[in-house]
Amino acid sequence: MVNIRMATVQDLIEMQQCNLWCLPENYQMKYYFYHQLTWPQLLWVAEDFDGRIVGYVLAKMEENDDQTAPDYVPHGHITSLAVLRTHRKRGIATMLMRRAQLEMEQVMGAKYVSLHVRKSNRAAFHLYSETLAYEINDIERGYYADGEDAYDMRCTFEKHREREAAENAAAAAVTEVTEGVGTLVTA
Repeated sequence: MVNIRMATVQDLIEMQQCNLWCLPENYQMKYYFYHQLTWPQLLWVAEDFDGRIVGYVLAKMEENDDQTAPDYVPHGHITSLAVLRTHRKRGIATMLMRRAQLEMEQVMGAKYVSLHVRKSNRAAFHLYSETLAYEINDIERGYYADGEDAYDMRCTFEKHREREAAENAAAAAVTEVTEGVGTLVTA
């Protein structure tokens, strides 16, 4: 069992270690500090029963757009997501992402969130596209230091809520039909 909680400055070294173990894209400590100081509510960690950090999400609000422009849309960006191999396939990445997205939308007022994922990273692509309802916005050629292309993906929060509502309605309809069949069988 893991605990998902907001990261503190004391977690940054373990977050960086997790990054080094899991990903080829690494960041200097000052980058973690920058995120922690600027968007503390967008950094989340997963810790195991003995308090060891086994995963994290590093997220931010995009600042490079002209925020005074009439067509400006506030949006977040997932900088990095990592879960130790020993703790994968337990839904930890999904929990971390959902928590960061919730904070982006409800606290920071974001309308959508973006991220980049390697074209070769099938597991991450499946998580983002199937589980979290991200859609490909663009392909960025040579995005990574080794020259690999990246999918630029986005999740629009309003669209995501509509999809969840439809899925919940479908599940409720199935339950209603199943219960109706059970009533017919026992009658």
